[in-house]
Amino acid sequence: MHTAPRDLLTAMFTAAVNAAQPEHCIPRFLPELPRGRTLVIGAGKASAAMAQALERHWPGPLSGLVVTRYGYAVPCERIEIVEAAHPVPDAAGREAAARMLELVRGLSADDLVICLISGGGSALLPLPGGGVTLEDKQAINRALLKSGATISEMNCVRRHLSAIKGGRLAAACHPARVVNLLISDVPGDNPMDIASGPTVADPTSCAGALEIVRRYGIALPAGARALLESGAGETVKSGDPRLAGVSTHLIATPQMALEAAADVARTAGVTPLLLGDSIEGEARDVGKVMAAIALQVKRHGQPIAAPCVLLSGGETTVTVRGNGRGGRNVEFLLSLAVALDGASGIHAVAGDTDGVDGLEEIAGALVFPDTLERAWAGGIRPRDSLDNNDGHGFFEALGDSLITGPTLTNVNDFRAILVTRSAGE
Repeated sequence: MHTAPRDLLTAMFTAAVNAAQPEHCIPRFLPELPRGRTLVIGAGKASAAMAQALERHWPGPLSGLVVTRYGYAVPCERIEIVEAAHPVPDAAGREAAARMLELVRGLSADDLVICLISGGGSALLPLPGGGVTLEDKQAINRALLKSGATISEMNCVRRHLSAIKGGRLAAACHPARVVNLLISDVPGDNPMDIASGPTVADPTSCAGALEIVRRYGIALPAGARALLESGAGETVKSGDPRLAGVSTHLIATPQMALEAAADVARTAGVTPLLLGDSIEGEARDVGKVMAAIALQVKRHGQPIAAPCVLLSGGETTVTVRGNGRGGRNVEFLLSLAVALDGASGIHAVAGDTDGVDGLEEIAGALVFPDTLERAWAGGIRPRDSLDNNDGHGFFEALGDSLITGPTLTNVNDFRAILVTRSAGE
C-alpha cells in the first residue's frame, strides 16, 4: 500500500458518493414514452439532480414538480424545483406537497407519472393528516430524531400522520401509470421507508405507530393522537386497485456505493471486507464493535489480514443526552477512537453520503492513530466530548472534519476502517 491513509479513505468516500449520482443511474431505468402526458414528481436530497438527469435523457415532452433540501437545487428547464427544510419540515415543504397532490389529480390511463424519490423526502413532503398541524409534525419530528428510534420506526409514525405518504400520492395518480425511481438511504432498501413511501403500499398500521410513540415516550398533540387512535390515519395497503399501475425500481443503493469503494481499495492494493450495507444500532455501540473487529484484524489477522479495509453502510441512531454539536457518523467515529485508544495502523472515515451529518453542513470526519493524543494536547477530553454528543466540535477542533458540500445524492452512511501492517504504512 503506497497511498496515504487520508487520501485513500477520502477517495473511497468520493467513489461511494459518485456511484450514486443520478446522471449515472437514471438513464437505464427510463420507461417507454406514454400515449398521453408525462408528469414528473419527486422529493428528496437527490430529487433535483434526478430531475435534471431525467430531462437530459427523456426523448419526449414532460413537466412536473420536485422538492429538495435548501441548497440542493440544480437548474431544470421543464421540471419546477422547490426547496424546503430538512430534517425538520417547514411551510415551504407543506405547500409543495399540497401542490404535488393537486398536480396528479385528474390524470388518465394514458398518462405516465415518473416519481423521483430519495432520502430526505419524508421531511420535504410534510402534508399533515386531518387534525394535525405543521407545528405538530415539527415537534413530533424533533422528538423522534432525539429518541433513538430507528429510521423505519420514525417513518412508520410519519406515514400515519400524513396526507401524502404511505401510498397516498400514488393513489392520487390513479389511473395513470406510475414508475418509481428510488435512491435508497435506508437499511434493507425497503421502498416504504424511502421518504416514508409516498408512492408504494404500506403494511404497517396506526396501532403500530402508536406503539412506537409509546415505546419512545413521544408526546403526541391531541389531533395527532386522535388520528392514530381512530384509525383515520391508515395508509394505502397492498392489493389496493389504485396501486395496480405502480412499478418500482431501486436505481442506487448503499450496496452499490460500498462496492465502488471496494474497487478503489483493491486498486490501491488493499483488500476490502464488506461487513454489511444495513447496520443499525446506537452509533457509539457500533463504534465499539467496529473497533473490536479492527483490533482483531491488527492483532490476529482475523477475519482478514492487513492491509485491509472494513466497509459498512446503514443508518445508526443517536440518543441525545448532551448539548453538543453531534451527528451519527461523528458519534460513531468518536466512540471508535476512544475504543481503539490510539492503536497503531488503524484509520477510519465515516460520513453521510448526502454531505450532512445531523444538523451540520459537514459530511463526517476521519480518525487516525494519533487522534486522541492530539485531542489531549489541545485540552480536549474525548470521553467528555462523547458524553456531550459533541462529535462535530471534537473533530472540527482537530481539523479532521470531512466537508463535501451538497453531494446531490444520498445512499445513507458510509464507513471505512483501514488497517495497515504497521504504523508507518
